[in-house]
Amino acid sequence: MTEEKDANSGNIVLEIRNLQKHFYVTSGVFIPKVIGIIKAVDDVSLFIKRGETLGLVGESGCGKTTLGRCILRLEKPTSGHVLLDGKDLSELSDSQLRVLRRKIQVIFQDPFSSLNPRMTIGQIIGEAPKVFNLVQTSRQREERVSELLFTVGLNPTMAARYPHELSGGQRQRVGIARALSLSPYFIVCDEPVSALDVSIQAQIINLLEELQQKFELTYLFIAHDLSVVRHISNRVAVMYLGKIMEITGRQELYENPLHPYTRALLSSVPIPDPLVESKRAPIILQGEVPSPLNPPSGCVFHPRCFQAKKECSREAPKLKEVNAGHYLSCLDY
Repeated sequence: MTEEKDANSGNIVLEIRNLQKHFYVTSGVFIPKVIGIIKAVDDVSLFIKRGETLGLVGESGCGKTTLGRCILRLEKPTSGHVLLDGKDLSELSDSQLRVLRRKIQVIFQDPFSSLNPRMTIGQIIGEAPKVFNLVQTSRQREERVSELLFTVGLNPTMAARYPHELSGGQRQRVGIARALSLSPYFIVCDEPVSALDVSIQAQIINLLEELQQKFELTYLFIAHDLSVVRHISNRVAVMYLGKIMEITGRQELYENPLHPYTRALLSSVPIPDPLVESKRAPIILQGEVPSPLNPPSGCVFHPRCFQAKKECSREAPKLKEVNAGHYLSCLDY
């Protein structure tokens, strides 16, 4: 039984089936020739239930952000399907996709570069409602902006300011307000706290949880900080070199990780107890992450795996359910 098949049960908001995103490396100017293929996302299947937060973790360059961009249709998938409430986004016309875009939004990683420096905060937040005709007059637009600023914990008078006049945490709150401006029910959070100070990270995480409860939101939370993911996520998916290695509930993942890569990641998370920290032995992975231009045969993790066998280099494991709700991509199970 795979993650994809299990998606037929329950209240599923988003379902991904065998998604692939390949980038072609070319050489030459007048007659470009394909000399390589980067498999940024390679045969990924997963689902997200209504009202839950799915954490997506992995090392830099593993394909987390590309997967998020494919869901948002900022990148067109090479193959596979992305279904939002049962509707395949790849089969929709531009006009149909435009209507559906109101329901799916994004919070970007960098709260400075994602905001137009030439626009005021009020213009940034109020632009989308104006484009989608959700506000009819400038007065309604100002009221909507004030409401959103208050919702994310900012003074409505900040609508007249520019992004450079705000702190990093305030700018990220503006980004959250912009994502909420069209009243979506699904939000891709692309490392929304990684560029912020630790104290500000906690404030933003708490805000996202409050908003989720208030507006019944569903999140895909992309991050590389496992402690942050543990705090906010209901389930966690671990990604490596374009593939999903393990998916399970938050508590199960942190207490009973089965994949060698997941165990290595968790062993690197600092423990705030000096006595416990001094007694544990972190798992040190050998070598570097292979190039996605030339991924290993068989299991993509086998060159760095501390329990790899001969068949791991020949056979690529499939994501399968090994325990109730616990999915794993490993030949040992």
